[in-house]
Amino acid sequence: MNSKAADPEAQGGGGDDLRVGLLKSNGDGNKLVIDEMLRRHAGEMGRWQMRHFLLTTLAWSLEAFHTMVMIFADREPAWRCSGLGFCPPDPCGLGPGDWGWIDGSGVSTVAEWGLVCGEKYKVGLVQSAFFLGCMIGAGLFGHLSDSFLGRKGSLTAVCILNTIFGLLTSMSPNYWVYFILRLLTGFSTGGVGLCAFVLATEPIGPSKRAIAGMSTFYFFSGGIALLSGTAYIFKSWRTLYIATSLPSLLFLFAIIPFISESPRWYLVRRRINDAMSVMRAIAQTNGKHIPDGVTLILDDDNDDDVCDEKLEPSNQTQAISGSLVDVIRSPITRNRLFLSIAINFLTSVVYYGLSLNVVNLKTNLYLSVFLNAVSEMPAFLLTALLLNWLGRKPLCASTMFLSGVSCVIGSLLSNSGTMKVPRLVCGLIGIFGMAATYNLLFIYTSELFPTVVRSAALGGASQAAQMGAILAPMVVVLGDTIPFVVFGFCGVLGGLLAFLLPETMNKPLYDTIGGLVEGEKSERVNVKVEMF
Repeated sequence: MNSKAADPEAQGGGGDDLRVGLLKSNGDGNKLVIDEMLRRHAGEMGRWQMRHFLLTTLAWSLEAFHTMVMIFADREPAWRCSGLGFCPPDPCGLGPGDWGWIDGSGVSTVAEWGLVCGEKYKVGLVQSAFFLGCMIGAGLFGHLSDSFLGRKGSLTAVCILNTIFGLLTSMSPNYWVYFILRLLTGFSTGGVGLCAFVLATEPIGPSKRAIAGMSTFYFFSGGIALLSGTAYIFKSWRTLYIATSLPSLLFLFAIIPFISESPRWYLVRRRINDAMSVMRAIAQTNGKHIPDGVTLILDDDNDDDVCDEKLEPSNQTQAISGSLVDVIRSPITRNRLFLSIAINFLTSVVYYGLSLNVVNLKTNLYLSVFLNAVSEMPAFLLTALLLNWLGRKPLCASTMFLSGVSCVIGSLLSNSGTMKVPRLVCGLIGIFGMAATYNLLFIYTSELFPTVVRSAALGGASQAAQMGAILAPMVVVLGDTIPFVVFGFCGVLGGLLAFLLPETMNKPLYDTIGGLVEGEKSERVNVKVEMF
């Protein structure tokens, strides 16, 4: 049987679970897929995985810095009239000498380059440029992460680029140089969370992987909360860009040397010796032992074709690689990819659309951003608690419906008088549901695709999400009612599309497309046998 098995105990059932028959091993049990080796010999979530997970997921804070810094760097600061007469609500009708910025022109790009009135569109333009860069970078680094560069190599590359582009941004002489550098920063930032997520979760066993994956997003929200304090200290937008770029340099030298490459990537690249070295390190640190003679096998390998770790690299089978083209060629993965792209796009439109109003709340910006970040954390906790109880598909659909329906109700309420409060509550419920969905989708999407194309598929889904982020500001400016209608429609439609995806809870994390196809066939056969 050319597939791998999930842990029967993790499935909440006994030894009669249908997936127990999907174990991939030879007759004497010496050749195992990674999930089975983790379960039997190395440990699914021991000291090695905890240390590696915490170090790797710190990169999510870096992504939060580079993404959300625009809230503070591109804000419109307070201004005042120079004269003693009547002061209008905006400076557009005043002459150059009739008004000025209270804290000076160096506090933000808006103040320094006069991005107000007829130039105000440039603020949204540079924001869209950043997310456009993220969209391009997510696709490219998703492919590089699956191919020769690897997960760790790709994460190293994006940290180097983020440091360089971030520091150069702080020295921008004019708006258009700033525009280009933010586009480039988005390009590198688009690969940070993607590479970190895959690298952090792939060495973890199947019964612990979902909870660990959901925990990565606390680091993103924590990064946003930390950013609000950093921005409060560094009031100048130029010093703020320096302060938010240097952590990438620190991560590069203080964290990455202590991170290991994914054993799954080594395995699909046919580097069996390297994959086994990582697995032995995991077992040793976890206080376990891999017996002599036990080696790894891909889920679609025949036992006679397995690469023996004693063979020289030149004698081993050619490395397996994949791309989005391979995903599209297979009917199973093609349907999953198109649905994942659509759901990620719809989720991003709602999540970023509801989040971008923070600068329009007319409250303390630093406190508002901090509270907004903290308010997302209960959604992560609730999702983590329900993930292995309800399953991926029902939870994804439920959170999207929750957000969509609350936005529809919000569109029916007035934005004045006593209706402001319930309308605000609808928006908070909407962002709560979408924060849960947005992070659940990383887990769900990564489990829908095999190792050989996992990062590429995640990259494609991330590109769709970035496209949603690009369009979200355009929806926000449509008025008071229309945005809620659009967000409600997107939430409900996304929930319906989620029902078309397969459930992945307690299923094997396949290595190759062939292994996925054969595993799905085997499961259908076992289900039919069980029915009769």
